[in-house]
Amino acid sequence: MSTVMTRPGRLAAAGQWMQRHGSVIRGIQWVVVAVYALLIIVPAVMPLPDDSAHLWNNLTLAAQFVFWGIWWPFVLLSMVMLGRVWCGVLCPEGALAEFASKHGRGKAIPHWMRWGGWPFVAFGITTIYGQMVSVYQYPKAVLLVLGGSTLAAIVIGLLYGREKRVWCKYLCPVNGVFSLLARLAPFHYKVDEDAWRRSYKNGEHGHRVIPINCAPLVPLRNMKGASDCHMCGRCSGHRDAIALTWRAPSSEVVELGDKHASAWDTALILYGLLGIAIGAFHWTASRWFIDLKMFFATWLVDHDITWPLQTNAPWFLFTHYPEQNDVFSWLDGTMVIGYILATALVYGTALLLLLMGATRMLGRLSSVRLHHLTQALIPLAGAGVFLGLSATTLSLLRAEHVPLWWASDVRIGILAIANLWSAWLLWLVTRRYSERFVRRGLAMLWFAAALAVVDSAWWLMFWGWASK
Repeated sequence: MSTVMTRPGRLAAAGQWMQRHGSVIRGIQWVVVAVYALLIIVPAVMPLPDDSAHLWNNLTLAAQFVFWGIWWPFVLLSMVMLGRVWCGVLCPEGALAEFASKHGRGKAIPHWMRWGGWPFVAFGITTIYGQMVSVYQYPKAVLLVLGGSTLAAIVIGLLYGREKRVWCKYLCPVNGVFSLLARLAPFHYKVDEDAWRRSYKNGEHGHRVIPINCAPLVPLRNMKGASDCHMCGRCSGHRDAIALTWRAPSSEVVELGDKHASAWDTALILYGLLGIAIGAFHWTASRWFIDLKMFFATWLVDHDITWPLQTNAPWFLFTHYPEQNDVFSWLDGTMVIGYILATALVYGTALLLLLMGATRMLGRLSSVRLHHLTQALIPLAGAGVFLGLSATTLSLLRAEHVPLWWASDVRIGILAIANLWSAWLLWLVTRRYSERFVRRGLAMLWFAAALAVVDSAWWLMFWGWASK
């Protein structure tokens, strides 16, 4: 019993430490900014690596491995393990956006920026464009995509808000993804509403309360869950009402999903993480992509239409590196876009229909219940993106002749855990809508079919196509 009682206290103390040592956190952020700038700028002005280059003696390969082999996969993992600590403590874009906002014009946030669809749209555009210019392979593409995003964050910071992270709140391409994954984190900054009310009474009797600058624009008094909180620690202990606290990893999805889930969340999960992202990872390994491209190329030649086969597109539109024998024709680039969008449409719609079936098993078809049930797919969606990004990690290690006999078993293990986690979440969610075991069991059958659809995508990529 004593161990259970001491853990929350230690965790709250960690939050208080972050609050007291804000200057240390800012220093860490600027170190990350410097490393980030080095890794995206210097390789872009260096010659591309030749066949003799290795991770340990070539900055371009090292930067590629750091960004796509370590940085992004484990940033995603950190969202599930730690909440959005990356955003509040380490993210270079967030630090630069807030710094720019401190010295900017401080204009009011425009209405168009508050549109709820930006997380989905920004994620989709960035993911597709990254594939068009081969962002995982070439440093100029990295500078264009990541550097362009950072520049946009600075510009938005200079224009809007005052010491705020307006870019992070509304326009960051991965804000929506991070928000979804953070809902699974085992702790969060919890607001004690009774203590907050008591602090107002104390304020009436002369107790001064120091205001808190919440950079990501979270309404602290009404903050519930970890989806929007950047875990920076600034509000820890505020009004003696906010503390870093343990929670069940399922609690936010199960207890708050009906209130917080939205149609845009559902779109991001089904058509974004389980659609566009899968298509972006798929096309380089897909036998279907090759067959379709050959079909269209043959048709174009037979009809004497040759301009789509030309390779004169600039590198910032489609991949164009003749010295690496890597050049996209107009057909190639169009095929990449079409394949990703078609994959998103097929997988997203199939999953939507199956989830509608699960929703119907629990009663009348309801959009609130549908969006809530969709949240149960977050573990599998996150695991899929992690596995897709880690494919780059493994390809770089394979080029260095690192033994990878363990990779297939690890992938199966990750998928198994994610499937079980998603199924468990759905079972808990169904209990909020029906106590009848039969109804819940039928909903689980529909959901099991949805899990199988997602798993089929990763089977094709890692085992199906690879075995041919």
